[in-house]
Amino acid sequence: MNRPRTAVATWAVVAVAFLVTALVAALALATREDGPADGPAALTGWYALCWVLFAGCVLALRYVPARRVVPLVLAGSLAVAATGLVAPPRTSTDSFRYAWDGRVQAAGVSPYDHAPADEALAALRDGWLFPRGADCAGPDLAPVGDGECTRINRPQVHTIYPPAAEGYFLAVHALSPPGVRHKALQVGGALLSVAVTAALLAVLRRRGDPRTAAYWAFCPAVPVEAVNNAHADVLGVLLAVTALAAVGRRRALGGALFGLAIAVKLLPAVLLPGALAGVRRVRDAAAVLLPTAAVVALLYLPYVLTSSTSVLGYLGGYAREEGYEDPSAGGRYALLRLALPDAWALPAVVLAMTAVAVHVLRHGNPERPWSGALLVTGAAFLLMTPGYSWYALLLVSLVALDGRWEWLAVAAAGAVTYAGAGTFGAATGTVAYGLAAAAVTAGALLRRRTVRPSERVPVSAGGGSR
Repeated sequence: MNRPRTAVATWAVVAVAFLVTALVAALALATREDGPADGPAALTGWYALCWVLFAGCVLALRYVPARRVVPLVLAGSLAVAATGLVAPPRTSTDSFRYAWDGRVQAAGVSPYDHAPADEALAALRDGWLFPRGADCAGPDLAPVGDGECTRINRPQVHTIYPPAAEGYFLAVHALSPPGVRHKALQVGGALLSVAVTAALLAVLRRRGDPRTAAYWAFCPAVPVEAVNNAHADVLGVLLAVTALAAVGRRRALGGALFGLAIAVKLLPAVLLPGALAGVRRVRDAAAVLLPTAAVVALLYLPYVLTSSTSVLGYLGGYAREEGYEDPSAGGRYALLRLALPDAWALPAVVLAMTAVAVHVLRHGNPERPWSGALLVTGAAFLLMTPGYSWYALLLVSLVALDGRWEWLAVAAAGAVTYAGAGTFGAATGTVAYGLAAAAVTAGALLRRRTVRPSERVPVSAGGGSR
């Protein structure tokens, strides 16, 4: 009687192994150094193929026996992450700033005090980050002086990164052998991405379905953004996942971990309404929020004391540059601007996000804080329509915790916006996020039809995976 089930399980394992192998091959080809032309637009077709293979992987994993899921997901996570190591960063130059900030700190200088182009730090320059002569003819290089250029983007402005991220850059620099260049940060990203997979599996084995960890482990955004482009967001993701796992039972610990995550990248602050879901007493909320604030303040304090300029760096300038302050200046708030005047977009975001946060606080499930956190974070992405695909790493980890796969469409929209705008035009982000919003809505309606009312989980748009 069990032979058909055994056969299905065996074929499911084979299918997952085959599809992960195909995904690994596609990712390696997409990021290889001598592959497509430089720039995100050239990788659009590769991204599309990788996302299709990713979907096949997670679908086949549904039929794999529970005892084989964890080793399959872990092995797949290692293989997928390794593809980001096959070439230098392909679509982002942020890691060059990371390397510079680590070098500057190792020299005893605050990274907030000088822009990379500042001659005061000329003694720290080398031929990798600051090439000269003919090497300055390459793409993604900015001039900094007579015959000299740099791989660091925005070399005329001070760093934007919070203190925990700066501590990470310093640690990577201190632990790296001489001449390792970009590879140290990529290896750090690979180790952190696999650590996120392990953390997700640890949580989901007790409080969910380990299969959904594959939404992170096999997602193409992870090797591309966390490993190849080495974005520090992955460290914030690891801290955020552990914070969400801890906050329900150990509020102070969870709050401290949230503080660390926010001090890596400010984005994890949007998780706090989910962390406080169902909290009714002020002292319980304070048990989370006070450690969060204390950790952020303590991490900033050494830099405040040793810096002669603002530790916020280029944060305000970045917000203006990206159009968050003036919607008419960029592609932000794209969906809202279809229906509202540009001047109304920012107030509408504030009102909508306040409403979503209040809903999560009042009706959220304290046993599943990631459910409310996913709703708040996903809403923020749809309302603000960010143009950088690595921001969505946090969203992908929340999908893995909660199981609502339809929110992955929002992460894919970020990748399409970043990679495809140069090819398909300025409307790319609007179309991509519009389709993502439709996918989220369709997924919520489908869940409400298939899940009985008594089984529904609060604020989960129809409940997480079962």
